[in-house]
Amino acid sequence: MTRRLAQVAKKVGVSEATVSRVLNGKPGVSDSTRQAVLSALDVLGYERPTQLRGERARLVGLVLPELQNPIFPAFAEVIGGALAQLGLTPVLCTQTKGGVSEADYVELLLQQQVSGVVFAGGLYAQADAPHEHYRELADRNIPVVLVNAAIEHLGFPCVSCDDAVAVEQAWRHLVSLGHERIGLVLGPADHMPSARKLAAARALAPELPDAHIARSMFSIEGGHAAAARLIDRGVTGFICASDPLALGVVRAARRKGLGVPSQVSVVGYDDSALMNCTEPPLTTVRQPIESMGRAAVELLNAQIGGSSVTAEELLFEPELVVRGSTAQAPRS
Repeated sequence: MTRRLAQVAKKVGVSEATVSRVLNGKPGVSDSTRQAVLSALDVLGYERPTQLRGERARLVGLVLPELQNPIFPAFAEVIGGALAQLGLTPVLCTQTKGGVSEADYVELLLQQQVSGVVFAGGLYAQADAPHEHYRELADRNIPVVLVNAAIEHLGFPCVSCDDAVAVEQAWRHLVSLGHERIGLVLGPADHMPSARKLAAARALAPELPDAHIARSMFSIEGGHAAAARLIDRGVTGFICASDPLALGVVRAARRKGLGVPSQVSVVGYDDSALMNCTEPPLTTVRQPIESMGRAAVELLNAQIGGSSVTAEELLFEPELVVRGSTAQAPRS
């Protein structure tokens, strides 16, 4: 008990006597200090006293699929900062291969009595993935917000970048440069944002051949493998579902002795960190991360405050950022 008091007191920056008053439900402690002590208990992994377990923690889970793709740390920074401004403490949960699963993180967050959960790039975007943990959150009335396209019928509010507009911007840019053989490098077939991008491309170009569509895991290596196939089929303009995929396309082109952008043009998606520092600087479609992240926190905070929030999707407009990875199509 003494060790617990000392650790919590140090974490919050108050005396052990103050921590003791909070744990024993005694008066003389401000609401902000009381909440800080309870949050510190949760963060340090201590159980709350029995009489305080009915109160939900001022913690919010922020569940990400990875940190290697720079777009996810960017979202974490915006969302975490917005939560902190509201007096909520973000708990970052990042999946690793062979490590803790998304469902495991949800169980841990429920044990900590979190106030809500924000998911960015989770299993909710994959039609063939398990979704039971989302239903458990809904059954317990835990406030949840999803970032970017989700499968139907989950019943949570969602903030998304408009995939159709993103593809239209990239497609028209490549066409304006004279590219006639345009290919797509997308995520898996059950990935909802990729499915939306493909639907948008087919609406723009109904004659788009299946041979100009490649699917891959979201990584540089995956982009390289997918692009190698499309380059052999004569594709000169690439629209990719992420910036790492686009960097893989650039690498594949160079391995085949082709210049970027003199012979192959590449458009990414996200405009994540350092894409203006690559060689060549990457043309990409920018997600409005700041606006999307703040909107997600506003929706979550409204639910935490007891307001009714409809399970609708807010679509945000992307922006094409033209840099050095796109140029006039090579002459036949």
